[in-house]
Amino acid sequence: MRASLLDFRARKEARHLVHEARAALALKRGLRGKGGDLEAVTSSMEAALKADERARVKRALPVLDALVDELIRRPTKSTLRDYVESIGAAILIALALRAFVIEAFKIPSSSMYPTLEIGDHIFVNKFIYGVRIPWTTTKLFELRGPHRGEVVVFIYPCDPDRDYIKRVIATAGDTVETRCGVLYVNGVAIPDTYVDQETYRDYDEDHERWQDTLTTVARYHEATPGHPHDVFGSPNHDEETSVRNFPSSAQYMPSCGKQTSPPQVFGRVEPDATKLDACPKEGWHYVVPPGHIFAMGDNRDNSNDSRVWGSVPLENVKGKALFIWLSYGQWTHSSFSDYYRLDRWIRFTRIGNFVD
Repeated sequence: MRASLLDFRARKEARHLVHEARAALALKRGLRGKGGDLEAVTSSMEAALKADERARVKRALPVLDALVDELIRRPTKSTLRDYVESIGAAILIALALRAFVIEAFKIPSSSMYPTLEIGDHIFVNKFIYGVRIPWTTTKLFELRGPHRGEVVVFIYPCDPDRDYIKRVIATAGDTVETRCGVLYVNGVAIPDTYVDQETYRDYDEDHERWQDTLTTVARYHEATPGHPHDVFGSPNHDEETSVRNFPSSAQYMPSCGKQTSPPQVFGRVEPDATKLDACPKEGWHYVVPPGHIFAMGDNRDNSNDSRVWGSVPLENVKGKALFIWLSYGQWTHSSFSDYYRLDRWIRFTRIGNFVD
């Protein structure tokens, strides 16, 4: 019984090999190496199968199998090829994740202090606001739009080659006004509480160097609904004159000041019918245009934002800031020589912090 089963399996395997060899010989007439041997052994096997010579089939089976492996079947991949394919697949997965799901972003300026500091490296969730075609502003689908208080990365409307990161202050149809350091959205003041006076060292992006002098600011806790956070403002928070009052006049309209592609959509500056407890009460507010958000930096007196160049189109928004995965400060010679004190350069206490 066992012998007949083995004979059956041998004949079945022999027929499969003959079929495979004949197909290859028909398609690849110029088989390298032992192509002639393959033809002869295949013909011999066919004759043995036809005559039901089982012993002959068993003798020829290993020879035919070896020739088929050598001449027809794809050779086993080398270790180097395995590594190359694995690395290639990993790169493709990383590029897909970067294009559609998550992207790294480095904070280059002090405009988002104290939430984000110069040298913070963050991950940005690109999927939450919809998937866009890479290197375009065209979205395939959108899950939801940005909400007030969220920190977002977007394509700078005045220069599509640059990315900015700011906080969403208002969405389409909302009104915005700042008076004496107090932010008003839809005529309601966002509650803020004085925390303390602080200093920080700024970075000159144009000359790529840290400034020698320290900047003195006041920290305030701003109770934005759902996203309470701290901001930096002027130590003279109660002064009646402020260079950051917005809008500064009925004629003032934030804009890029140049032709953009697509053309920039402007908001409106209109009379404010609400009675603000502000100093001074200018009587005007800015209305965010449809399909846009109004974005500001948390370092309110040192931020180039929507108060200067206008609102951000929703299609420019790339994603929501998630958390800090790396943070380092000013690199000095002492940091390098005293390498075992990495905490003098790397801000370990900031790594892993979520952005809110």
